[in-house]
Amino acid sequence: MNKYFAQLRPLERRLAVAVLVVVFLVVNWWFIWPHFSDWDELQLRQAAAESKLRVYQTAISQSPAYQKLVNELESTGDVVAPEDQGINFTRTIQTQSYASGVAILNTSRQITRTNDQFFVEQVLNINVQATDEQLVDFLYKLGSGASMIRVRDLELQPDPPHQHLNANIRLVASYQKNPPAKPGSTAAKSPNAK
Repeated sequence: MNKYFAQLRPLERRLAVAVLVVVFLVVNWWFIWPHFSDWDELQLRQAAAESKLRVYQTAISQSPAYQKLVNELESTGDVVAPEDQGINFTRTIQTQSYASGVAILNTSRQITRTNDQFFVEQVLNINVQATDEQLVDFLYKLGSGASMIRVRDLELQPDPPHQHLNANIRLVASYQKNPPAKPGSTAAKSPNAK
């Protein structure tokens, strides 16, 4: 290449160098310059990944505290055997409706959902008729007790004489999926226990 370049006249050398410079600039403009911002994007992605890693490591380091909290929450509340949960749910609603003076006109079929890791949900749609004070008392006492019953949907309409409210209520109760075993009951069931 130097031999070829040495054979050129000075004007031809200048023209060859100019063409090489132009080709070099065009190649840089086409392939290199559009990627100057990639370094900044890479640094931003790295900072975000490091931040996420710190958050995950913090959460992992707190896992014993979370496990202690889960165990504490599992041991609190009333434990209802899985076979009695539906009956307990219905009985609680009927007892509270009687105590509040709310008339249950219609109930739907009870639905059981088990999509949660810790809880089983019992869902029941009821149609009630009551005055506004009775209905508020009924709903308040359902939610304030240890029954873990809450209202998911509520539709209100006045009855034709406009003296009572007709309400369609979807009630949901959450029960522990796997209630903790009592320490004395495991020893009694053990075949080696004396």
